[in-house]
Amino acid sequence: MLEVFLKTLPFFGLIGLGWMAVRTRLFPENAAAALTRFVFFFALSAMLFRFAARLDLPALFDLPFVLAYLSGSLLVWLIGLVVARRRGLPLPEAAMEAQCCIAGNTGFLGVPMLVVLLGEAAIGPVLMVLTIDMLIFSTLITLIVHGARSGRLRLRSLFPVLRGIAANPMILSMAAGLAWSSLHLPWPGPLDEFLSILGAAATPGALFAIGASLAALQVRRLGPSLWLSFAKLALHPAAVAIAAFGLFDVDHFAAGVMVATAALPVAGNVYILAQHFGVAAQRVSTAILISTAFSILTIPVTILLIGG
Repeated sequence: MLEVFLKTLPFFGLIGLGWMAVRTRLFPENAAAALTRFVFFFALSAMLFRFAARLDLPALFDLPFVLAYLSGSLLVWLIGLVVARRRGLPLPEAAMEAQCCIAGNTGFLGVPMLVVLLGEAAIGPVLMVLTIDMLIFSTLITLIVHGARSGRLRLRSLFPVLRGIAANPMILSMAAGLAWSSLHLPWPGPLDEFLSILGAAATPGALFAIGASLAALQVRRLGPSLWLSFAKLALHPAAVAIAAFGLFDVDHFAAGVMVATAALPVAGNVYILAQHFGVAAQRVSTAILISTAFSILTIPVTILLIGG
């Protein structure tokens, strides 16, 4: 346990450094936003393109893997929705809480950390989880909020969602990398070196940016946020583990990576959605803070369990 904890500690140390830099005003909040944009549009995109260009689509898409992750995540999503509705919350707020229960910080934390901790063989499963989260669950929450506010779901409300997904740099970089691999295009040395240098900035930049963004969040609505953090850090990986290891014939290593990815804390983009729609923003921000803090302990435990 101690060995695994010490391996994950530097990653969370970088998050803590970003948080401390903003809290002490050594690093201004507007600079943190600029750093996030650099990581999102350039460094992380370069890393994802380079990873995807070394894969092929059959290696990335595995139907039992997709069904296991979808079924486990959907179960927890529905639990989060039912719990919120029983507390009397309207549908948009309940759906946003359900999103907190399953949307992990795969892009900024999972890709840099899990590939280092679990090896390059983890690239495919992590990217598959990232794709499912963005294509399925981000679309689902957006359609529910739009439908609940307008009284019905209109086809035209789907177009902005699809446009946003298609323009997402992470989706674009993965799609471009897979296309490069499928076409068997040459891989020039200077291109590999360029992407390696730029992609190397993704890990420290993303982790520092996570901490910097957390510094701007405040702890409020503690009770519901504790429940959401528990659902994300415990229920989600447990449900995914049952589906992957017990219900579907998923490769053992890929299933372990899936469970580790499900154990990641609540993603920052859920807060962006909550702010954009004006729905449960305080609960979401507090859940991000709490789940990120507790994941310092829960992620090593999860990795230790799947390693066994």
